[in-house]
This record gives sequence, structure tokens and C-alpha cells, in this order.
Amino acid sequence: QEQLADSGGGSVKAGGSLRLSCAASGIAFDVYSMGWFRQAPGKGREWIASVLKDKERTTYYSDSVKGRFTISRDNAKQSLYLQMNSLKPDDTATYYCAAGLWLADRWDKPGQYNYWGRGTQVTVSS
Repeated sequence: QEQLADSGGGSVKAGGSLRLSCAASGIAFDVYSMGWFRQAPGKGREWIASVLKDKERTTYYSDSVKGRFTISRDNAKQSLYLQMNSLKPDDTATYYCAAGLWLADRWDKPGQYNYWGRGTQVTVSS
């Protein structure tokens, strides 16, 4: 059974750091491009970062997190990570990992992803 298990959320003060993890099972992880999205209460799902399945592991970031967050993957461990530094209260949301087989140039579109984690809550206080 295909599954993405995201974890690592928690409560931190502004300026702090967290590292999210996403463990994949039941899929051939290395043939999927991976992404992180987040959703705050009352808002839509927002794309924040992707790492492609190419050899270069090309990464893309939204402007809201560029320079603060780092996405990475370890194919041997079938895992995806999101290192979040300099956290702000606006980063408070439920964070979801996602796997997409064919993203083309639409890595920021939720509809391009085939599998999703259940989400992990991140709360940043001022």
C-alpha cells in the first residue's frame, strides 16, 4: 500500500528551527518528484518547495520560504526532508509532503501529485 508518513512538526518560537521528515513506503521513491505544501486555517493549500527526481535533484522554492527552508531527499532511505530555519508566525500551518510521478513544469500545482501525507502541524509563536 502506497503511503507517505510526514512527521517532525511542533511548536517553536519565532526565529527557531524545525526539520520535517516524510517516509515513503509502497512506491518506487526514486522515480517520484517530491514536494512540500502547507495549509493554514481558512486558507488554501500553498506550495512551498519541490525536489525533482532528476540526477541533479533540482529544487524549487516559493518566494515565501526561499533562503529559509531547504528541501532534500535521500533515495536510499526513501525519505524527504524540509529543514525550516528562521521560522515566522506566518509559517504556522499543517505541512504535507507529496509525491508526483510526472510534474512537467507544474511542480507547484497540487493536482500534479499522486500521493500525499496526512500532514504534520507546525506552530510558530511570536
